[in-house]
Amino acid sequence: MKKKITLLVSLTAVLLLSGCWDVSEPQRMYYVDGIGVDFKDGQYEIYMQIINFANVAKSEGPSPQGPQSEIGYAKGKTMEEAFFKLYRSIDQEVFWGHLTYLLFSENALKSEKGIAIIDSFLRHRETRYQILTYITKEPIKDIFLITPLLNKSLTASKLSNPLHTKEIETYVEPVDLRNLVIALNEPGHEVNIPLVSISESWETTEEPTKETELTGVGVISKDGFKGYLDNGDARGIQWMFHKKTRGEVTFKLDNKEKEYLTVDLEKLSTDIKPIVKNNEVTFEVDIKLNAIINGFKGKINTDQIRKGIIKAVKTDITKTYEESLNIDVDVFRLSEQLYRKDVKMWKKIHKDGKIPLTKDTISKLNITVNKVNPGRKSFDETIKE
Repeated sequence: MKKKITLLVSLTAVLLLSGCWDVSEPQRMYYVDGIGVDFKDGQYEIYMQIINFANVAKSEGPSPQGPQSEIGYAKGKTMEEAFFKLYRSIDQEVFWGHLTYLLFSENALKSEKGIAIIDSFLRHRETRYQILTYITKEPIKDIFLITPLLNKSLTASKLSNPLHTKEIETYVEPVDLRNLVIALNEPGHEVNIPLVSISESWETTEEPTKETELTGVGVISKDGFKGYLDNGDARGIQWMFHKKTRGEVTFKLDNKEKEYLTVDLEKLSTDIKPIVKNNEVTFEVDIKLNAIINGFKGKINTDQIRKGIIKAVKTDITKTYEESLNIDVDVFRLSEQLYRKDVKMWKKIHKDGKIPLTKDTISKLNITVNKVNPGRKSFDETIKE
């Protein structure tokens, strides 16, 4: 009798179990890697990049069978309306947890629309604060259709994972949603977003290929898009922030041939100090660098190299700063420096979080080259201390 009761209870429990009916199977979902947002003729245009996850774990490269990704497109009076129009043409559930980057057009970030767009992605419960942000002048569709060199997986592309190339050169620092929100909330309420362009520097045996390239920054504030610093105008940014960066400078040697030398630079530290006098603020900047010589041009000494490096870095910083003043941008975030170190003075002179800036606001720019590493010596000594 007890056995029958036990069996009856067990069968009842099994029948009452609901199972995992509400769980979505991974192979029955679409995974979003990138989203592009544009604004034209009073409507939002949305581009959704869905990746083929079968190729992600293959180190030897994606399978030639089937495309790496597909690009969906829709437009609407609001961004949300455009997304729902796109959903109607999708036959599986869409998973947003792997969304890696957002690509904006200039029009999408103008006026107050930009903040509303960013806020929409922050509010979505499946998205993360680590999503990278970019801006472009190119057609968004053209960028989304580019595949990485040697047909590597899209998750290894420059837009999905820009840190892969950071060890080579840190020309433009990646910006995720978390850092973007922090920068907009801190004085002077502006943020530098990497500018994405299309490069045709590569080709195969069959045809030229296209690749994405970070060529500068686009600056946005809470009031909308401010302007671009590109075509070399953004080079000074990498030397003026606290993060450790790696880059290069090319300068003319002071010798008979007037030859050029390219030097690898590793930034050790940047210290920006506000100087307050008679209700006016200027800034003294101290930058420390190490240099690596990968080539040589005749017999030179470290004093010549240091002199050339200092001049080139100062030129980069001065050019970037002057170009930023032309578009009314605090590209080096000097307003925040004053806010952190002398908040009373900042309160006196700021307007909407931003302090007045002129060409003379940076009063001193001290560059120190600690070490000059000549690299591997295959020939006679050419660099003398």
